[in-house]
Amino acid sequence: MKFKLLEDFKDFAVKGNMIDIAIGVIIGTAFNKVVNVLVKEVLMPPLTYLTAGANWENRKFVIREAISADGKIKFEEVAIGYGKLIEAGVDFLVISFTVFMVVRVMNSMKKKAEDPKDKTVATPKNIELMNKTNELLEKQNAFLMKVLAEKK
Repeated sequence: MKFKLLEDFKDFAVKGNMIDIAIGVIIGTAFNKVVNVLVKEVLMPPLTYLTAGANWENRKFVIREAISADGKIKFEEVAIGYGKLIEAGVDFLVISFTVFMVVRVMNSMKKKAEDPKDKTVATPKNIELMNKTNELLEKQNAFLMKVLAEKK
């Protein structure tokens, strides 16, 4: 049983799934850094400027102020930090829009590649084969229709 598990793992790793996952994680991590900088350094400063200098990261709704006595904090401040939620929302919008645009470009490239009449992009072999088969079937159908029409 142990050898079967080892064989399955070897098949998984050799087929490229593991490498694809690793590449995805690396690219995702780098993309996350870019989005963080974009949000914190490019998008949030103008938003802060438009809201009279409010630093969104530290924005919060205080439910109870911190209570201190004799220089020691007796009760911690209780607050709802909505500023980080706003930043996370902006992060989400930037990421989702970027992913949407990447998928849109990929889909248009895929459509171009799947169109056998478009010679600007190489068509995959399976699409070419299906197109040739379809053309032959259409010719055969036209020939059969012609033969049937002549018999009438």
